[in-house]
Amino acid sequence: MGKPSERKSFSRPDETREFPRGKAEILNIGDGAVGRLVFQPGWRWSEHVKPLAGTRSCEAPHFQYHLSGKLGIRMDDGTEFIAEPGEVTALPSGHDAWVVGNEPVVVIDWYGASKYAKKA
Repeated sequence: MGKPSERKSFSRPDETREFPRGKAEILNIGDGAVGRLVFQPGWRWSEHVKPLAGTRSCEAPHFQYHLSGKLGIRMDDGTEFIAEPGEVTALPSGHDAWVVGNEPVVVIDWYGASKYAKKA
């Protein structure tokens, strides 16, 4: 017989990783992990998470749905754009990101959450 069904809620995440001006809430479900990433105004990966990651840029790939706020993204190759609520982004390793404006950014991440903001 197959695996049993599962149901979890971000109101009780399996793990919470806090960092300056943000947090990553992780649900371990099925054979993977789903994360809710919350970034407050003024947050920037290269300032607030880079010291934890110990890498030049964010090496966690992401496949994420943007719930709220605007997220500026700059890939290492120079490609730059702003992701807005209702959009889905697929980001390979090698990028920086920051909150644009005064609204917190909230994304649901199906692909890089398990490694995001873990100490190197």
